[in-house]
Amino acid sequence: MSLLLGDIAPDFEADTTEGRIRFHDWIGDDWVVFFSHPADFTPVCTTELGYTARLKDKLAARHAKAIVISVDTVEQHKAWISDIEETQGCTVDFPIIADPEKQVATLYNMIHPNADPKVTVRAVYVIDPNKKIRASIIYPPSAGRNFDEILRLIDSLQLTDGYKVATPVNWADGEDVIIVPSVSNEDADKLFPKGYTTVKPYLRTTPQPNK
Repeated sequence: MSLLLGDIAPDFEADTTEGRIRFHDWIGDDWVVFFSHPADFTPVCTTELGYTARLKDKLAARHAKAIVISVDTVEQHKAWISDIEETQGCTVDFPIIADPEKQVATLYNMIHPNADPKVTVRAVYVIDPNKKIRASIIYPPSAGRNFDEILRLIDSLQLTDGYKVATPVNWADGEDVIIVPSVSNEDADKLFPKGYTTVKPYLRTTPQPNK
């Protein structure tokens, strides 16, 4: 099964470190960062989960939350959490899904046999409150992820959902954005009262409209 942007994220039931969940019910009205890690008690994953735990308030400010999966058991996850909290100076208070039979990992294309048939790659799915997949990123097991980029991505998605803009290269929250080409100059005058700069007819920049 190939998952594409705009698809409904597949629903599932699974055991987690916070009890059994049905995924769509757990999402509720929030944005979700759903990501996999290759295995418990591994060094790169330990740093990633520690950093994610410290992002809880920043995620909450975006009405977002994290959930993690690997092909290990709940018991292994709980034992590993102690190591994460000890070494990373955090409290892991998001669920980690147990998937020893690789059912959810397979459902979400997290097993890449040519990379390693025994573990999941470092997949990230950003899922909106409508349960739609809005972004996906795949890293090899050897490369740790940049979770600040994932926050930036959520900022961009939420901004562009509300306004007829796109975010330019390396954009960060608070910087100028681009008016989408489908908006006429006449409409742009009404939609963007802060004004805009025409660099080219197809490239018009404006201050971020929700600031």
